[in-house]
Amino acid sequence: MRALIVTAVTAEADSVVRGLSGPVPHPDHAPGPDHAPGPDHAPEPRALPGGYLIHRRGAFDVLVAGVGPAAAAAGTATALALAAAPGYGLVVSAGIGGGFAPAAPIGSLVVADAIVAADLGAETPQGFLTVTELGFGRSVHLPPAELAARAAEATGALLAPVLTVSTVTGTAARTTALAARHPLAGAEAMEGFGVAEATAAHGLPVLEVRAVSNAVGPRDRDAWRIGEALTALADGFRALGPVLASWGGPS
Repeated sequence: MRALIVTAVTAEADSVVRGLSGPVPHPDHAPGPDHAPGPDHAPEPRALPGGYLIHRRGAFDVLVAGVGPAAAAAGTATALALAAAPGYGLVVSAGIGGGFAPAAPIGSLVVADAIVAADLGAETPQGFLTVTELGFGRSVHLPPAELAARAAEATGALLAPVLTVSTVTGTAARTTALAARHPLAGAEAMEGFGVAEATAAHGLPVLEVRAVSNAVGPRDRDAWRIGEALTALADGFRALGPVLASWGGPS
C-alpha cells in the first residue's frame, strides 16, 4: 500500500526515511535506482506548491508539513490533492512528542488508538468543553483498530490515545488537567489531529506514531532527549515499514 507519512520538521522526516532505508517493496512497480536502499543513495526530495518537501522511499512518501495542527492539515491536504494516481491508501502522522509518565517513558514509542484534539473547544466555569460537546464538529479520529494494534506490536509501542495540542504542556497544572480529561493518554504532540482532519476530508484512514522525547509536565529543556527520540523514531519505522506496506486497507 502506498502511504503518505507526515512529519513537522526535517529532522523527523530524516529519521523516518532512515528507518525506511531497507528494501521495502513498492506495491506498484519494481524498485528502480531512485529507490535503492542504503545511506549513500537517497533521492532528492521534490517540492510541492507551498514549499512542502516530499521524500520518496519505496512505497512511502515522507512529507515535511510544518509545526502545529493548521500547518499539518494544510501540508497534508496539499500532498493528497496533488498525489499521482492511484493516490495514497493511508496517511501516517509521525514525529516526536511528550509522553505521559509512567506509561510512556523517554525513548519509547506510542501508537495512537485515538487522535484527540485536546485543546479545541471552550473553557467554562464548569470546566473544558470539547468542540464536539459544543456541537461544532469532532474532536477525535480513530485509526483502524487492527492496523494500530499491528503497528504497536511490531514496534513494541504503547497503544494509547495521542493528544494534539496547539500549546505544548509546560506546567504541572496543565498536566493534571489533561490527565484528568484523558486518563488513558500516552502522548501529546502538535500535528496529529490536523493530519487526521485533512485525511478524513479525502476519505482515507490515518495512523499516528510518536517517539517520546520528554515527559509531559513542567517545561525542562535540559531533560529533553530529542536525539534519543529521533533514534527511536527511525528504529520504529524500520519495524513498521513492512506492516504498512502489507496492510490491505480497512476491512
